[in-house]
Amino acid sequence: MAATAIVFEGARFRVQQQDVPDRDGKPRRYDLVVHPGAAVILPILDDGQVLLIRNYRFAVEQHLLELPAGTLDPPEPPAKCAQRELEEETGYRAERLEPLLSFYSTPGICTELMHAFLATELVPGRRALEPGEQIDNTPIDLDQALQAIADGRITDAKTIVTLLYYDRYIRRAE
Repeated sequence: MAATAIVFEGARFRVQQQDVPDRDGKPRRYDLVVHPGAAVILPILDDGQVLLIRNYRFAVEQHLLELPAGTLDPPEPPAKCAQRELEEETGYRAERLEPLLSFYSTPGICTELMHAFLATELVPGRRALEPGEQIDNTPIDLDQALQAIADGRITDAKTIVTLLYYDRYIRRAE
């Protein structure tokens, strides 16, 4: 796929138009968000609670319950990004960080590959929020978090995918 034009270039991603052959070989123009990828972290506190954050998202004009996450700074490895974002957003550092899964956030328009990690043996420290970030730590029991998905209180896709994956393939396997 050859880029035909860069429409926008920002600090964390760019938007480009690409001509892609359709099934008849004719070029079709697509708008594509080119993103370096991201890490999402499932922090489990010593008491077994999940550490969610309450994060104001201006794009949807509301506070969302989410797992901490952030964009990779290339060539930063996903695990390093996960540690950095966990500490910046929650103030905790993970002594143990394990990869869970990777998934595309919106593959119809975006190249963002999200890497999910399980963070345990958490050590409290200091948060380092970016200017403009409005984030509060919100510890919650895992079953309550799953119920919050079911009743629509958690609507963030990366959080839903990671929590459901952890519940289905890690917690049930133990």
